[in-house]
Amino acid sequence: MTMGFAQGDEQIGLLSAISTSLGFEPVAWLRISDYNLNDLLLIVIMIWLQAGFAMVLLSSAIKGVPDDTVEAARIDGASEVQIFFRVVVPQIWPTVIVVFVTILILVLKVFDIVYVMAGGRSGTSVLANTFFVELFEFGDAGRAAAVVVVLMVAVIPVMIYQMRQFKKQEAR
Repeated sequence: MTMGFAQGDEQIGLLSAISTSLGFEPVAWLRISDYNLNDLLLIVIMIWLQAGFAMVLLSSAIKGVPDDTVEAARIDGASEVQIFFRVVVPQIWPTVIVVFVTILILVLKVFDIVYVMAGGRSGTSVLANTFFVELFEFGDAGRAAAVVVVLMVAVIPVMIYQMRQFKKQEAR
């Protein structure tokens, strides 16, 4: 198996442009099965997509922590690490839960990135991709429904936890 492009293939992408500008041959990065970079590159894409969202929410939550509580902890002799974990984190915990659940749901339902970038090759299949393949490629609605049930069983505990957190927050 060759790592490069076939002659005449269009060579696109930032990583390919960087590697060719450094004098290397162009590489079809997500077609590599020998080096198993597919998972790593898909993880990088997901981090790139979600890092900004998470940082904006968490940054605004941290800025919303009252200065009085932080100053009171400093007066009581708490170190900066103690202030962060014992004062700031408990006050931003609802935002941490929202960010976690949002990203978890995105990861569980991720289909488009895996399907478009890797097509399920080299072990990059996820539940949503398995559902698609079972239903539309194999025409097996029973297996596709079983995959959806597994996905729902995985998501329901997260939803229950989030609902309990919202009820606790409303009670306050």
